[in-house]
Amino acid sequence: MKVINAITERTLDWYAHHQRDLSWRQTQDPYLIWVSEIMLQQTQVETVIPYFHRFLSMFPTVQALAKASQQDVLKAWENMGYYTRARNLHAAARQVVSNLDGKIPRSRDALLSLPGIGPYTASAILSFAFGQRVPTLDGNVRRVLCRLFAIRTPLGQAQTERRLSELAKDMVPDKDPSSFNQGLMDLGSAICTPKRPSCDRCPLQEFCQAFQLELQKTLPITKKRGPLPHKQMTAGIIRNGQDRLLIAQRPAKGLLGGLWKFPGGERKMGEGLSKAMERSVMEELGVLIRVDRELAAVKHAYSHFRITLHTFHCALTGGRPRALGCARWQWIQPHRLTDVPFSRAERKILEVMGMPS
Repeated sequence: MKVINAITERTLDWYAHHQRDLSWRQTQDPYLIWVSEIMLQQTQVETVIPYFHRFLSMFPTVQALAKASQQDVLKAWENMGYYTRARNLHAAARQVVSNLDGKIPRSRDALLSLPGIGPYTASAILSFAFGQRVPTLDGNVRRVLCRLFAIRTPLGQAQTERRLSELAKDMVPDKDPSSFNQGLMDLGSAICTPKRPSCDRCPLQEFCQAFQLELQKTLPITKKRGPLPHKQMTAGIIRNGQDRLLIAQRPAKGLLGGLWKFPGGERKMGEGLSKAMERSVMEELGVLIRVDRELAAVKHAYSHFRITLHTFHCALTGGRPRALGCARWQWIQPHRLTDVPFSRAERKILEVMGMPS
């Protein structure tokens, strides 16, 4: 227990002198902390900072977020990716306002009942906003603990996660648990990094079993990922006689749910790109098109797959658009494209077209 206490004290001392100056660290407002934690899922701090300020300028309170339309929320989130986070945050805000009198709950069970809040996010809100003595086991903290205690079972295994949870609970102090938790997170981000840990600058070096065993570059043990699947996708630039472009809104659920797109879809096995373009537009909007020249082949990577988005100029040759495989559709003036939320891949198409993205 003496080692645990020493690690805790050393972490608090290091954090007091090296903490990052982040807006969400300067407040105990649970709404601001909640928004920051949702944004920080799968997104680096430097990327989040301008989005955080812009989002709060539009939705400064949970009530303002609850009143907003989903399209406005998605537009504010545009280009940050993982849009399910935005949809869940919006839905949860509405639940807080309608069911909880606009007050973000102080209990783990109540937080976990809200869309998009998992065990880590609940712990972060309880610790950072309400000062509760709970550990916050994000990826940085788990890496630090795996090295400190030379845990040689893979992350994700039940025994590993139990061990990490037990260690983290023992280490969190009664006094200022928020600073301790954020100190471990900052250590993992700045010093105990995934590939090249700066052990010479680490305040916990003397306690680190991985350093003593020269295992710091091999721990933690993670499961190896196979190659990402690569999908061939199509997108059509379809204009009408008024020089408006046809766009479709994706169904509400799914990876990019609620965002707008140029009509098209995934190429099937053995199918040519032109045929895939014609078929997917028919399935999505119920219209016939003629596929003309290819505008661009845009590449983009998501967390679990990669795509090449083959974009064609097309002409409408029969039928009137109907929302068959999409939520809605519209003809839109080119200069209005920036008014609707698109995915990053679609915005790359706009760049090729010479339009603002």
